[in-house]
Amino acid sequence: MPADGHQAVLWVPALADPEHPTVGELTSGSVVDASCYLTAEGWTPETDEQTVADDRLCSVASYEQPGRIQHSLMISYVHNPDSPADNELYLTLTRLTTGYFVSRVGVPYDQAFAVGDIVDVYPAKMGYRRKQPGSANSVLTVQQKPFIIGPVVQDAVVVA
Repeated sequence: MPADGHQAVLWVPALADPEHPTVGELTSGSVVDASCYLTAEGWTPETDEQTVADDRLCSVASYEQPGRIQHSLMISYVHNPDSPADNELYLTLTRLTTGYFVSRVGVPYDQAFAVGDIVDVYPAKMGYRRKQPGSANSVLTVQQKPFIIGPVVQDAVVVA
């Protein structure tokens, strides 16, 4: 499946249960659809799984076990300072704002969120916005670090 046009990312201020976001929570008036603000490479979730050494006295081999997991995000999005109506993400994601990024992949972007959709949920506190220098033939952008402040839920199922 092509990635283009098959991903949506929302900024959701509050979720009662991040493991089971509701259609109502994902479509409320306080939700910001970040999808068309994010640059093509502007959504970069990463996971680092550390390694625990598991060496044994009786063996000449070294073994390992999975260790701590750290999820991280960095986002890059367009900035329209002369048009507040077209600058909603920038105006919403002020430093220390908390909420959730909800990402859905494999479904056409313009298809409404529905019961049964599979989403990933990232609880976040927003860091400082870094305006990027402009250059020829480009748009103004901002980079920002969302700090992960709780368990990331992969493959959460949207409920009624």
